[in-house]
Amino acid sequence: MVILSELSKRHPSSSSTHHNKDDVFLSFGGLDSHHSFITYLHKALMDANITTFLDNEEIKTGEDLKPELKSAIKASKASIIVLSNNYAASTWCLDELVLILEQRVTSNHIVIPVFYHVEPAHVRWQEGSFGDSMAKYREMMEAESDANKRSQWAQKIDRWNKALREVADLKGKDVKGRHEMEFIEEIVKDIHRRLRISSRSPLPQLIGMVYSIDFVTSWLKDASSHTSDILTILGIGGIGKTSLAKYIYGLHCNDFHTSSYIEDISRRCDGKFNGLLDIQKQLCADISKTSSIQFHDVSIYTSKIENALARKKVFLVLDDISSLDQLDALLGSKGFHPGSKVIVTTKDAWLIESCALFKTNVKPKHTKHVVKGLYTPESQKLLCSHAFMCNDPKAGYEEVSEKLVNYCEGHPMALKVLGRSLHNRDVSYWEEYFDRLKKENDSPINNVMRMSFDSLPFKHNKDIFKHIACFFVGMDKDVTLTILEACGLETRTGITNLIDRCLLSIGWDNKFTMHQLVQDMGRFIVCEESPNKPWKRSRLWSREDIFKVLKLKKGTINLIGLALDMQRVEKKKLCTSFELETDALSNLDCLMLLQLNYVHMNGSYGNFPEDLRWLCMHGFPLKSIPSDLPMENLVALDMSYSNIESFGICYSNPQRLQKRQKLIGSCSRDRRLLGSLKILNLSFCEQLYSVGGFDELPALERLIVTNCIRLHEVCESIEQCYELVLVDLSYCINIRKLPRNLGMLKKVKTLLLNGCYLGESQIKNRNMTSSSIQKHKNIGINTSDLKLLTISLPRSLVKLSFENNNLSSESFPMELSCLSMLKELCLDENPIVSLPNCVRSLPRIKILSMRDCKKLMSVEHLPPTLTYLDLYFDSDKPLPLKVSFDPEMYPLQFSIDWKMNAPSSFDFEGMVKIQPMADVEENLLCSLGWTELNLHKSEIQMCYEFGIFSTIYGGEEMPNWITDRSMGPSISFTIPSSPKQFRGLNLCDLCTLQFRKDDSLYFPVIIVSNKTKDRTWIYNNYVFKVSVSGDCVIFLSHWMFGTNEMEGGDHVTITVSEKHYCVANQFTKECGVSFVYDDGEEEEEDVLGYYKSWNHIIGGDLIGFQTTTGEYILNNMRFMVPDILVSHFYRQFVGDDATYKEEQVCFRALSQRKSHILGNGYNEV
Repeated sequence: MVILSELSKRHPSSSSTHHNKDDVFLSFGGLDSHHSFITYLHKALMDANITTFLDNEEIKTGEDLKPELKSAIKASKASIIVLSNNYAASTWCLDELVLILEQRVTSNHIVIPVFYHVEPAHVRWQEGSFGDSMAKYREMMEAESDANKRSQWAQKIDRWNKALREVADLKGKDVKGRHEMEFIEEIVKDIHRRLRISSRSPLPQLIGMVYSIDFVTSWLKDASSHTSDILTILGIGGIGKTSLAKYIYGLHCNDFHTSSYIEDISRRCDGKFNGLLDIQKQLCADISKTSSIQFHDVSIYTSKIENALARKKVFLVLDDISSLDQLDALLGSKGFHPGSKVIVTTKDAWLIESCALFKTNVKPKHTKHVVKGLYTPESQKLLCSHAFMCNDPKAGYEEVSEKLVNYCEGHPMALKVLGRSLHNRDVSYWEEYFDRLKKENDSPINNVMRMSFDSLPFKHNKDIFKHIACFFVGMDKDVTLTILEACGLETRTGITNLIDRCLLSIGWDNKFTMHQLVQDMGRFIVCEESPNKPWKRSRLWSREDIFKVLKLKKGTINLIGLALDMQRVEKKKLCTSFELETDALSNLDCLMLLQLNYVHMNGSYGNFPEDLRWLCMHGFPLKSIPSDLPMENLVALDMSYSNIESFGICYSNPQRLQKRQKLIGSCSRDRRLLGSLKILNLSFCEQLYSVGGFDELPALERLIVTNCIRLHEVCESIEQCYELVLVDLSYCINIRKLPRNLGMLKKVKTLLLNGCYLGESQIKNRNMTSSSIQKHKNIGINTSDLKLLTISLPRSLVKLSFENNNLSSESFPMELSCLSMLKELCLDENPIVSLPNCVRSLPRIKILSMRDCKKLMSVEHLPPTLTYLDLYFDSDKPLPLKVSFDPEMYPLQFSIDWKMNAPSSFDFEGMVKIQPMADVEENLLCSLGWTELNLHKSEIQMCYEFGIFSTIYGGEEMPNWITDRSMGPSISFTIPSSPKQFRGLNLCDLCTLQFRKDDSLYFPVIIVSNKTKDRTWIYNNYVFKVSVSGDCVIFLSHWMFGTNEMEGGDHVTITVSEKHYCVANQFTKECGVSFVYDDGEEEEEDVLGYYKSWNHIIGGDLIGFQTTTGEYILNNMRFMVPDILVSHFYRQFVGDDATYKEEQVCFRALSQRKSHILGNGYNEV
């Protein structure tokens, strides 16, 4: 017996007492294995840094197992059972075996049987030497005269028999035909992997990184590609890239013959002449035979490295790469041996695919993984683990702990540093420390963040970063880029470089986002320009600093940006004590970016700097824009939430052009006054009545006038904005005049008319004569919805939104085929019953959204060009929806409402069809073999998906045509051979219910495995639960199969998983099957022809549902949740290492298979 442990460094001894928890207990017996195999196994375990305990005492048959061995088994995590010819000759070994298998059940003890020159069948049925030993024990029992001892012998023999059968049925390792040293190496690696033993150093504690660990592990285990793989782990400094890579390496390095971990490469190379050379020497020593010859040339070591990488399968981790020179020197350009895996951590996503390795003809497969911040619960746990040595804050620290957690935004290093700094400190110290955080420039956190900034290649990259960090976080990307370009900055490469270094990201709403700590770092850098004299800095955003500069009128030519937002300042503190004298701005000649939100101003607006590019004045108190405000160079004007009543001159028809009147707020004194303006934002101006004067805005690209509740009209002069690309009039609920000549604009790509109540009757239907109105009434069009008829839409539109406009299906009479460029259409929150006909005429439509359309019943004959469909409906009551597609449709992504309870009917072609059983044609049921069902059809439903028909109903007996039956949740059978073609099978599951609180019933998970063809399908019904009364229910399903999947003579096992619904106290009492064969009648084939034409069914396209271990997980959630990882629920069926072969399912409703071939294996033609 041998005890293996990583926790002890002691030398093996037979008399050692086990006070610590061991890793492995080695059970073996007999000289046939001990002096050779066990000795080598012992040495291999020692070489793998796993301490081994070897018991050399003679094993005596008939004696009870020593107490120390019992304790060792119970304390260990796993056992290796070496079943040799003489194993059963030792009663100690048999007692060990019984105890080991008991531990397997009670404490998740890992058991690895090794069949050492014995047949598993001999162990299972006690034949050969195992039979001889058991016969000898029975003879000893019979020879025993003491009745009690004879009874004890009988009980032992029974336990041994059961244990031998059980261990033979486990998945083991057979040495037959194998080289013993390779076989031993495989065993050691398996133990190392399953016990997660680190060979180098203790694994770091990773909190909240389960997804990243699973993702990288799945990538590492994926052997589907014959090419080598590179994984780039990206993220801002301190986010956990190195910790993740180190954890994965420690966990899996022994799975490879050769591995190397090179840490902190960037720091080791910076400022050190031989830094890169030293790293190359380390890598060479790890992956190739060492040589006494030393070189001092990076290129020579590069050649040695790339030759070694090409010859052998390696696992390589390069931590913190910061330059192409480093990558080229450490990876070379010759490529890797197939099956090699390389992990690179870096702050620069651009580097990897720019290195020499990717300039070769055979490029490695490249995957990226961005490490995100922790969620709030994990953040609190990490902070508290360092501050309090527990998972939760101490009493009295809850509020300040929450502040710190929110400030760090899930950044692990920041949480760790703060936790350690605040350990054993009182609450007042915590509060003071938090107040100091944003003022402290020289902190470990800031220094780590700074490295990404310092690596930016150009000054204008750094200027863009500082601009965004100080002023533009949370702003629209396109608006910001327009402003930055007007400041003379090159944004195309600049923004790309920031994103590649994880200093900046773009949210789903096209707005710039930046981690709080990164933003603070950017602002610290600006403060460093003049720590104590803010008037010498290039940018100001702090109220205190701005007050100081403006009050003292010390602004200098260095200042290019200033942002003062008084909205959130309490009136009693600063608002009443500060009023801006405009002459304080007069000497800021270089100021280009100015934000003065909710600021009270005195003096002439002529004092404003003339070089302004961006002016933002939310909450502007005046009713008009001052005429002396210099705006000649202004590119973006944002007057949101202001009191202005009118903007520019508005006229309703061209005849009034010569007789324009000057309105309040007119900016018409100089036609070139706003000649540079590209962005005008007047949103939430509740007093705004009209918008016009567009002839004075020749450069205007974006008109944003949302939520202006008193806005009545937009001037016809908009036709002169030739550069206009976006018009947003959303939620201007009282707008009465939309420009008739809107369609004359040739560059408008986005038109947003959300919440404008286009279907309301108060809309003025201009130029609509009584005869034309009557004409529309005659063809059934509601004239109260005719506002849309007065809008001429620009032909250049790419995106159009009519969200929340009270538009019915009849409100779309216009022909939209003229919108030949339209790719995105939003009809959310409208009382639409069916897909408007005009949508089908859109030739390039890609995205269609109809979210929360509460009356929607039918979405049929969708345009084939569609690639994304959104039908999500946020309500507890599911819609009886029907969705159908063009057979020539593009691959589609979609979002629909996923309800726990089944809708009355739901037909999403190609995915799922649910209908009342009463509506199912009788000939269809006959084709399924479902005859003589005693059902109340009006109360139950039938579901079809993946080629599987299913229903569930109350009942105590299976249908009489279920021929093969088995008690319990599983059944095994061989499909009977027949001259007729096998077409499918019926599965019936009789389930009993206990302790029911309501009528809710959960659908089971069905696992069907064809052992002959090595195919397995795991089916989880679209409907999570239904309501069925009674104490017994029947789950009935029909599975359509082609000959490629199942045929006569195949051995099949089916299991109904009870783990899925154990909370509902549902237990399978009995299950059974029946077989359906094709009788050759064409009429019946036609009945199932439509269902077989679906694309994603058994025998069809299920590649997106297949795991790397071969199983098919049939769950429709895969269509909407793309991920390569298999959820934890399904891992109980496919194993922890399984992933999906493809990250995303490409949905196509209907297959290209011809109906007359469907019955013959559903082959493609």
